[in-house]
Amino acid sequence: MTVRPPVPPFTEQTALAKVQAAEDAWNSRDPERIALAYTPDSEWRNRDRFITGRSEIVAFLREKWQRELDYRLRKELWAFTGDRIAVRFEYEWHDADGQWWRSHGNENWEFTPDGLMSRRYASINDVAITAAERRVLP
Repeated sequence: MTVRPPVPPFTEQTALAKVQAAEDAWNSRDPERIALAYTPDSEWRNRDRFITGRSEIVAFLREKWQRELDYRLRKELWAFTGDRIAVRFEYEWHDADGQWWRSHGNENWEFTPDGLMSRRYASINDVAITAAERRVLP
């Protein structure tokens, strides 16, 4: 069995560590690395897409970062209890035409006892910005 610390039940300190680990992993833009934080049968809702399992996660993330260029993310712990964490986030990226976007959202996470995420539900909205308005910088 793979254990991915920190594991539930979460404290404020371990929830903050889990959020930071997720932010660091997503900013790597390495789909295979990111997928290892999820159970093999993890369920996602990302905007209007429903994804199940690591192979679908990897495919989704590869496609995402072909479209969302120079992606940079910040996550903030919103709430936690037992085996669940809620976060708010912002990320910025530009499209192939050079238009910058800021994507705002919330995620609800549920974890197994070994610290792998079994469910991820994300609600996301995009706002067009100029390069001068960027605030999520490397």
